[in-house]
Amino acid sequence: MNVGKWDVLGFGAVAVDDLITVDQYPLPGSKIPVRHRQRQGGGLAGTALVAAARLGATAAYCGVLGDDELSRFTRREFEREGVDCTPVLYDPDARPIHSLVIVDRSTGDRTILFSTVGVREPALAEVTPELLSRSRLVFVDHTLVETGAHIVELAHAQGIPVLGDFEAVRDRCVLALLPRIDHLIVGTAFAAEVTGEREPAAMARALGGPDRACCVVTAGGQGCWYVERGGQVHHFPAFRVEVVDTTGCGDVFHGAYAACIARGQSVRRAIAVATAAAGLKATQPGGRSGIPDLPTVERFLREQGHDEQP
Repeated sequence: MNVGKWDVLGFGAVAVDDLITVDQYPLPGSKIPVRHRQRQGGGLAGTALVAAARLGATAAYCGVLGDDELSRFTRREFEREGVDCTPVLYDPDARPIHSLVIVDRSTGDRTILFSTVGVREPALAEVTPELLSRSRLVFVDHTLVETGAHIVELAHAQGIPVLGDFEAVRDRCVLALLPRIDHLIVGTAFAAEVTGEREPAAMARALGGPDRACCVVTAGGQGCWYVERGGQVHHFPAFRVEVVDTTGCGDVFHGAYAACIARGQSVRRAIAVATAAAGLKATQPGGRSGIPDLPTVERFLREQGHDEQP
């Protein structure tokens, strides 16, 4: 395994989420009171990196930010969480995604309204082999249209595994990138779209092959299905928790899994830790505030009867 400065180096979406909590999602033409309002950092890559850091991994982010308040907030949040911002690139006109997240208190579900004005990914020349050589694992998501393939190529040239988070088929670049991801973690909606399968186990089997280290298909409260190197499909059930807010649960799963794999732990251990971390996060509001640390996850796993060693 590559011995680098960071366990996980992330590329992709970071966001500033303004959360408002309501008793139930508003009907058209209705008026309802806001019960709680809060600003948090978010985004696929951003929340995954924070989760990895809280679980004890060294993490860093490479993206493009500017001078606006949203960019400054993003940097402050990363620094507070221990995510290294030295790889961050500067463009005065750049900014993170800005989201309004409506949280339905009665169900824990959320609706996300977002803007990508000013968002840009790093240029090819800005992502160098030297940068990637400092990491043990690289995280990418589906928002990387121009640089995704370049990042994967540079990582693989140095024997560095790549974990991918794909929620949408934005264009052919995403589909072309899929076969090159070592650890692919996707939800059932995306997996169904690209495979045509209806059952999660069949989706995992279709996306997992001998050239892929692992494919995981997550299905919320049903748990996840995973396959290593084209082998047998396994099911790992979700833990029973009192759901308050599902914002960021998938991103936390990715970050927790990445932290484990980067530190040389088994896929099964990574799945257990990721499932526990995502479940515990769901008991708290917001995309990041409820992310647990490693002692909390380990204690929870022991309570659930999952006390196997890494």
